[in-house]
Amino acid sequence: MKIAVPMFFSLIRNFQQTLALRYSPFSFGLAIALAGSLAFLPRLAIAAELGEIQKRGYLIVAVKETVNPLGYRDASGTLQGFEIEIAYRLAEELLGRREAIRFVPVSNGDRLSAVLTDQVDLAIAQMTVTASRMRLVSFSRPYYIDGTALITANPAFQRLADARQATVAVLEGSSAIATVQYFLPRAQLVGVTSYAEAQRLLETGTVEAFAGDASVLSGWARENPGYRLLPPLLSGEPLSVVMPKGVQYDPLRREVNAAIDRWVEAGWLQQEAAQWGLPDGVGWK
Repeated sequence: MKIAVPMFFSLIRNFQQTLALRYSPFSFGLAIALAGSLAFLPRLAIAAELGEIQKRGYLIVAVKETVNPLGYRDASGTLQGFEIEIAYRLAEELLGRREAIRFVPVSNGDRLSAVLTDQVDLAIAQMTVTASRMRLVSFSRPYYIDGTALITANPAFQRLADARQATVAVLEGSSAIATVQYFLPRAQLVGVTSYAEAQRLLETGTVEAFAGDASVLSGWARENPGYRLLPPLLSGEPLSVVMPKGVQYDPLRREVNAAIDRWVEAGWLQQEAAQWGLPDGVGWK
């Protein structure tokens, strides 16, 4: 099915405008503080411009290795996932060979610094677009709309309305708390410190559902047939390729954006997301 491109990117523009209005000068101060702290990190390499990448012959990409189905290692230790396929496809687009790529696995805390300290050419690592990050790095067109979702193993829950009075686990300090309170004001929230803890509470029946990133929870559902995500998504958060700021990187940004536009037009991104069991993102229908 072909994706409605104008509608898809209109959603993203509206989302970014909302961010710009919502985030206060505090976000700017936070971004400056982050930039200052990163200045003390060692610069292991110089981020390459497009011409240098092509001359070098391979792309260096920061990815996740523990988030099924975005980026994870299979039983043989090989990197797999939706974002890994996007990285391979970019290497083919930019360099003519799918294998012209080197992966740098990163944690959540290292994703931004890997780009800012020039350890990688770009990052495709479950990075959402935020106002503070936009001051430090450049983002591509979104390749997927992630968001907060509820997962459950309770057979009585088939849609969100069924969980209106449920006991729901949420990560402490996460944005999912406000989201769940808005959509399910009568739900009883239970704070957890990790996805693993939430899964243990689900398995023991201590909670009836867990609110987290749809992209991660879809991996749970793939690995555990008893689990399912309750439609619809409660929020929309664009995932984008992260690149360095600066006019010297404009050719790279243009090529990455053009590639994503082509994939959207052709429906490849939607098909690839479906293949990895990801739910339809907001704006994909």
